[in-house]
Amino acid sequence: MPFNIGIGGFMLIFTAAILLFGPKKLPELGRAVGQTLKEFKRSVNDITDSQDSDVNRDQNKEN
Repeated sequence: MPFNIGIGGFMLIFTAAILLFGPKKLPELGRAVGQTLKEFKRSVNDITDSQDSDVNRDQNKEN
């Protein structure tokens, strides 16, 4: 599901973030969001890899 946020929408979100959190807090929040996404992606990849290895193991047992 792609998000079609134009330049105007991005500027609105950015302005709201500055007003809510202040310019000094934004880099810290950005790092926290980045770390969270990185951890989530790693977890999803681990789950996918373990499911793939289970499927491969089951296929080898059948042969």
